[in-house]
Amino acid sequence: MNPYRVIIADDHPMARLAIRSLLDPDPSFEVVGEAVNGEDAFQLCGELQPDLVLMDINMPKWSGLEATREVKKAYPHIKVVILSVSDDVGDLITAIQFGAQGYLLKNLEPDDWINYLHALLCEDSLPSREMATRLFHHFRQEELGDELKPDVLTPREREIVMYVGAGRTNREISDALVIAENTVKNHIKNILDKLQLANRVQLAAYAVRHHLLKK
Repeated sequence: MNPYRVIIADDHPMARLAIRSLLDPDPSFEVVGEAVNGEDAFQLCGELQPDLVLMDINMPKWSGLEATREVKKAYPHIKVVILSVSDDVGDLITAIQFGAQGYLLKNLEPDDWINYLHALLCEDSLPSREMATRLFHHFRQEELGDELKPDVLTPREREIVMYVGAGRTNREISDALVIAENTVKNHIKNILDKLQLANRVQLAAYAVRHHLLKK
């Protein structure tokens, strides 16, 4: 398999060097470009067509969030992970709203970075458990409004939502339910379509709001 092509966007040279040093030993990743601000990151995406952009949240010209929004508009296939020193749940929610697929804290252990990125790129990820917990508490406080109720789901779909809400990966769900991993992925896609949700993070929050957590 070809390595994942990565752009690192951070206005601090030492930060870019540190991120590169994490990725270079892993043959799954190839750093194809570096950007010093959000506008440069957007332009490099057009030129290099990476698989992944690691985007610092605070940069000159365009912030990481602004750049993420523009990248996702122009190149929706490119995955964006916001990098931050802040575990403020508001930043996480904003990143998701702007189209980011992930949110990494810069102070996480190197192995956690690599494992998270592998999970994200194989479309089997959630934010770190700590960040997910903060997100869930935020969503607990929101009004449900006209959101579709769980009774639109089949028993199997409800069961899968329970596991997603508990932070289980597709592999863990497939092992628990004794079904193929691809079957789990298909179920989750159908559930997202049915509930009109955009991604696993929103689905996990949905599970919390509707008390569908797996014990």
